[in-house]
Amino acid sequence: MANVTVIGAQWGDEGKGKIVDWLAARADVVVRFQGGHNAGHTLVVGDKTYKLSLLPSGIVTGTLSLIGNGVVLDPWALKAEIERLEAQGVSITPDNFGIADNCPLILPVHRDLDGLREAAAGSGKIGTTGRGIGPAYEDKVGRRAIRVCDLSHLDELEPQLDRLCAHHDALRAGFGEPPVDRAALLEELRGIAPFVLQFAQPVWRRLNEAKKAGRRILFEGAQGVLLDVDHGTYPFVTSSNTVSGTVASGSGMGPNAAGFVLGIVKAYTTRVGSGPFPTELDDADGEKLGVRGHEWGTVTARKRRCGWFDAVLVRQTCALSGVTGIALTKIDVLDGFETIRICTGYELHGEVIDYLPANAQDQAACTPVYEEIEGWEGTTVGARSWADLPAQAIKYIRRIEELIECPVASVSTSPERDDTITVRDPFAD
Repeated sequence: MANVTVIGAQWGDEGKGKIVDWLAARADVVVRFQGGHNAGHTLVVGDKTYKLSLLPSGIVTGTLSLIGNGVVLDPWALKAEIERLEAQGVSITPDNFGIADNCPLILPVHRDLDGLREAAAGSGKIGTTGRGIGPAYEDKVGRRAIRVCDLSHLDELEPQLDRLCAHHDALRAGFGEPPVDRAALLEELRGIAPFVLQFAQPVWRRLNEAKKAGRRILFEGAQGVLLDVDHGTYPFVTSSNTVSGTVASGSGMGPNAAGFVLGIVKAYTTRVGSGPFPTELDDADGEKLGVRGHEWGTVTARKRRCGWFDAVLVRQTCALSGVTGIALTKIDVLDGFETIRICTGYELHGEVIDYLPANAQDQAACTPVYEEIEGWEGTTVGARSWADLPAQAIKYIRRIEELIECPVASVSTSPERDDTITVRDPFAD
């Protein structure tokens, strides 16, 4: 099966947009299978820059783009994003875009609850984007979600609203807020329903047809494995599973659907929001990485925390997601550093370990064990072959391969789509 799954192998923001865009140009279908509109991709195509949060990256090139049932959908955010892209000349119609009819909706009450909790959490803040993703997933699991298919049955929604409001009204009362305005909520849903329903369909069925026809399917992950609700730095994680295995449940295809799993890995490490970060640099080197790498969030504009490459974490995430090969991005940001460090282990309570422990306090107590590598003169910017890279840059890449126990499939040397060294084509596997 010529399928490819792209996941972030760190804390997100690894540069998935460019890689997905490159792959989407040769895919027949691009699918989002988890997350919401809390993670952004920046695509640079020619002289145009597109910022996506919810739409699959294939939509920019007209490739059939689908949102699977594993995503939580804010219909108002979707409408705004589509209108913004259409203003840039992108055509989005039911012919090239579809939404799973069993996809849960993010409602205004979810955004309210997200904000109220974060404001009241004090030192326990998770650092969410406040967009309602977590509360929407809670309602899905709690069997009180309103889904896309329900938008065509709004006159019959009372039992679901009873369940939803019984939960949210109690929480809102605890924060000193009034009950959910059911009439206003219904009115908002009636207003957005026609727009969303034009795209609603059984996505699992369309994917099954594509599979039978031998189409190339690209599964586009959001965030990164270290934000996975099971395997990430809990509780400072997102509310969905970000590992490649989620492709099966989040799209409606079987467990063999993932195909070639491409892990996107930044040549250093960044993180947005709260939580442990063993290799974080609070010095001139950290500032240099942030400035040169333009490390500000696509969606939130929040400054990202920066640090040296952590091989312990990436080895772990590659194992957790069955990564076939990695796409190493932003190698050019390291140009000009005299010395570069790689984390090869952690010291925890006087013992050196080679994995990230599960407990949050232990994670925060981990001190990185570093290996130093000489930097390189010259530039890697725009390199499209190994011959274009400085010898020390190649040495750095090879050392990463050894430490993470996973081969490099490609190396990205600038935001431009063609500035990539391709070692192994995922779609040719």
